[in-house]
Amino acid sequence: MFTFITIVVVIASITLVFAVLMQNSKGGGLVSSFQAQNQIMGVKKTTDFMEKATWFLMCVVVVLSIASAAFYPREEAGAKSKLTGQVEATTTPSSDAEAE
Repeated sequence: MFTFITIVVVIASITLVFAVLMQNSKGGGLVSSFQAQNQIMGVKKTTDFMEKATWFLMCVVVVLSIASAAFYPREEAGAKSKLTGQVEATTTPSSDAEAE
């Protein structure tokens, strides 16, 4: 499940990048190519659609990123990491030091 959510987040993020790049901060972007023509959606509706798509994709990325924490694969409670084992091995006093 974690892998599936990660793939969906990556796809949504890439789509979000393209949606943002289509927009122009001054109101141009994808809308500017429709100014001279009267299209089905029109200039205003294209801007509204791109803005709503941007917000929707942003929400999807945030919610799925938070939800992925619930499905993150965890090791068993009794298992120790390799680093923990190395730290314990180096901090354990040797028998030679106790003999002195």
